[in-house]
Amino acid sequence: MRATNMKNTICISRLLLLLVLALLLTATAQAAAPGITGPTFNLTAQDAYINQPDGAAVYSWGYGCNGNPFGFEPATTTTPFCTTMQVPGPTLIVTEGETVSVTLTNHLPAAAGNTSILFPGFNVTATGGVVGLLTREAAHNGTVTYTFTASTPGTRAYYSGTQGDLQVEMGLYGAIIVLPASTPTACTGGLAAANLAVEANWGESDYRLANNTGAVVGAAYDNDKACYDREYLFQFSEMDPNIHTQALAQVRKAGNCVAGAAGCSLEVPTEPYHPAYFLINGRSMPDDMDTNYAFAYPHQPYNGNPHMHPGEQVLLRIIGQGRWQHPFHEHGNHVRILGRDGNLIVSATDSTQLAGPALFTTTTTPGMAMDGIFYWTGRGLNWDPYGHNPSSGDANAALPCTPDANGYNTGVAAQTAINYYEWCQDHNKPLQVTPFGDVAGGGPATLPDANILTNGAWYGGSPYLGPNATLRATGCSNGTLAPAAGCGATGSTPPSGTIANSPSSEAGFAFMWHSHNEREITTNNVFPGGMLMMMLVDSREFRIDESN
Repeated sequence: MRATNMKNTICISRLLLLLVLALLLTATAQAAAPGITGPTFNLTAQDAYINQPDGAAVYSWGYGCNGNPFGFEPATTTTPFCTTMQVPGPTLIVTEGETVSVTLTNHLPAAAGNTSILFPGFNVTATGGVVGLLTREAAHNGTVTYTFTASTPGTRAYYSGTQGDLQVEMGLYGAIIVLPASTPTACTGGLAAANLAVEANWGESDYRLANNTGAVVGAAYDNDKACYDREYLFQFSEMDPNIHTQALAQVRKAGNCVAGAAGCSLEVPTEPYHPAYFLINGRSMPDDMDTNYAFAYPHQPYNGNPHMHPGEQVLLRIIGQGRWQHPFHEHGNHVRILGRDGNLIVSATDSTQLAGPALFTTTTTPGMAMDGIFYWTGRGLNWDPYGHNPSSGDANAALPCTPDANGYNTGVAAQTAINYYEWCQDHNKPLQVTPFGDVAGGGPATLPDANILTNGAWYGGSPYLGPNATLRATGCSNGTLAPAAGCGATGSTPPSGTIANSPSSEAGFAFMWHSHNEREITTNNVFPGGMLMMMLVDSREFRIDESN
């Protein structure tokens, strides 16, 4: 049994922190877009229990690996696993033009009856199994094979085509990602290549799936405007525990019945529908911020914890699973949609020009998938988020900002600086009226008195980006990342982050990403929880590690 009270305390601390100053220090657990590679997949459908932050273990069904998969992606991921049941099912990663074969074995309880998989958007040939309403199905302990060509790039859903109101609710759904067969020429130069060089300068590995050669920036689609720097997959779903409880009760009552025999079936009502759990990749907040493949979640291997540096093009792969529409809001910027359900959205008069909308909420209807680009640069803050001060003796505090044609600090000299991609119009603009530390004064804001401000264990101590600026702003550094003597005694908001994480390791901005249906940011009607996570934005000296 997990320490539920401790998890709830951590959850509340993180949330209160964001409500105060939107700064976060946290463990290095990033999401990437992990999955298994094909083009041949052997899956099984089985039952197991999945964990929730309130301590509940919910009886569920899910797809999993029938034996060891061909491989895992991204290739640099550590400690990956694919159990015989997981929610959501394994993310299937293939390349455009490949012939994909998925063999499904039905190991659900006999009373559950047949099961199957639908692959919307593909021309599927099904062999074996038995005839079903929407496709051929696998009977109890039987198999069925689905074959199709991965015709176009993009992100799509797959899910059960048998008694969908029950089987999808129980957890039988997953994602398939089709990568473009070739990288557009424009992705090998310009800003995209510069971002990759900057990541390498700070010792970061490349975790993008569409990195076809290991040295070329990948793209989400066969279009030179679909280049990206990082990617994350988010599957939104919900659960009504009453349905799961009734399914479990009937499975136990049926026992080891003979499939198809009288009484060997389930009659589980799925209406009225009252979901109490709202999931991102099978987990609720704060569990979704733990690592991928964490030991505590043997049947929920994928997390939901995006991380980026300013100026990076972050590809969001988003799928609405389950039965409800989910209006998910990514704080910090709109999301520019590239395509839906594997269909790139281009201009009617010029197919080289993208025409997707910029969405305030990426609202997903059941089964719909979309790919979009999110980025954040600090433009529009009207103050310097790096806390520069030209009179400081700290070299990083006196860094220049040389605007490119778009106003950003992206030149060759800037590629090794912590303020790469800074919005130069706000360079050296102070935030605080009378700062205590080594930052410029005269700004429009007076920060709260530390004696009356509850910081929380993850708060870094200042509203600045990066550990260097955070320590200088609180009077805790004499030009280095080593805290000065008496650190915290003179700062206007002394860094309480030393309780959990040293402010010298990470001091990033945290944007709360969450459902705009307020009920969906609860767990069993207790706030906070549900469809909620944080986008962590760090300056370049913090190394983003997506290996788990």
